[in-house]
Amino acid sequence: MSALSPAPSTSFWPAPFPGGPVNATVEVPGSKSLTNRYLILAALADGPCRLRAPLHSRDSRLMADALRSLGAQVEEVDGDGRFGPDLVVTPIPAGPGDAAGDAFVDCGLAGTVMRFVPPLAALRNGRASFDGDEHARKRPMGAVIAALRGLGVELENDDEALPFTITGTGSVKGGRLVIDASASSQFVSALLLVGARFDEGLHLEHVGKAVPSLDHIAMTVRVLREAGVAVDDSEPNTWRVDPGPIRAFDVRIEPDLSNAGPFLAAAVVTGGTVRMPHWPTDTTQVGAKWQSILPMLGADVELTDDSTLVVRGTGTIRGAELADTSELAPTVAAICALADTPSVLSGIAHLRGHETDRLAALVAEITRLGGDAEETADGLIIRPAALHGGRFHTYDDHRMATAGAIIGLVVDGVEVENIETTSKTMPQFPELWQHLTTTAESSAQR
Repeated sequence: MSALSPAPSTSFWPAPFPGGPVNATVEVPGSKSLTNRYLILAALADGPCRLRAPLHSRDSRLMADALRSLGAQVEEVDGDGRFGPDLVVTPIPAGPGDAAGDAFVDCGLAGTVMRFVPPLAALRNGRASFDGDEHARKRPMGAVIAALRGLGVELENDDEALPFTITGTGSVKGGRLVIDASASSQFVSALLLVGARFDEGLHLEHVGKAVPSLDHIAMTVRVLREAGVAVDDSEPNTWRVDPGPIRAFDVRIEPDLSNAGPFLAAAVVTGGTVRMPHWPTDTTQVGAKWQSILPMLGADVELTDDSTLVVRGTGTIRGAELADTSELAPTVAAICALADTPSVLSGIAHLRGHETDRLAALVAEITRLGGDAEETADGLIIRPAALHGGRFHTYDDHRMATAGAIIGLVVDGVEVENIETTSKTMPQFPELWQHLTTTAESSAQR
């Protein structure tokens, strides 16, 4: 199925249309990006690790199952979070003497699994086969495959994509490695996360067009340093990781600020108010950009003394010129489709290689509802237009589903295809969204 071929038969979810401003306090589950990075580190650590309030979603479950298949123990234990149990990870036995045997890793459609786990599997003694959903076979993987071969890892693959099989020997020499990571920052993070366990560490250099989503690499560097790994990122496009142990840890996962975006957007588009407690004041998550993005789109944004982010819609939605909004772009595009002035989103060409071709998909679905959107070489132009109800296709992409839900807040009759795809990173989305819109309905009745 191509990126722009809707499923032949699927469910359609009537997007809640509250008919007024929302007014709600919303909490979101833990960060997917942080949960899956900490899971990788925990599998390589020098002792058992605990993740408190982690994300429980399809992507994090695929990561946990991948680590189990490679020999780690990942156990659920009681915690104090409202979104599920904590995770305790006992690392994978390490070294050439550990006869781990064959393993299979289901990557689903999770970029972090298909890119982060293969270098980890190379450190294990035995064969590990990787495959995933149909569209996963179309996602860029060439840089990881080339990197593993450059490191001397035996890999069976005729194409630069899934499926493939790695034969690990229990160790990787490491050292200097040159890659082209212009298609995804995950290529860099995948190697940095395991570099400390290479015999000679890792001296990684990127050549090619600019690496997108540098915030995600900064996140990887930070979690490595928290685990006692020495990382030098002082030189542009170069990262050095010293060989050594990864210290066991006990960490609380921050709320997912990217997943917070649709709820914050609800305040902007309905002229309402949304409060998001436990907003981290010092974070490497790309979602921290909401504090600067949303005011450009017409909202008032305040971070209170008790770390609650408060977003108030003003009744005006402005278009804006925004660069490198990364995974926030579908939410931003949904707001811009409702704005009264044009918007230009740039620096997001890499979104063509995500769960679907997000740029083409956003243009197709905004246009389907009467909007005016077009692709550029590296982004989107969205102009004001009167939208109408209709079916909003998602192409099995969770961020397309939430974009459709945002538009449905103020455009009556929007039906979002396969809302269940939000389980990739936030299984609670339909329930939380219904609660959000009920607050608007209740306010309108008073």
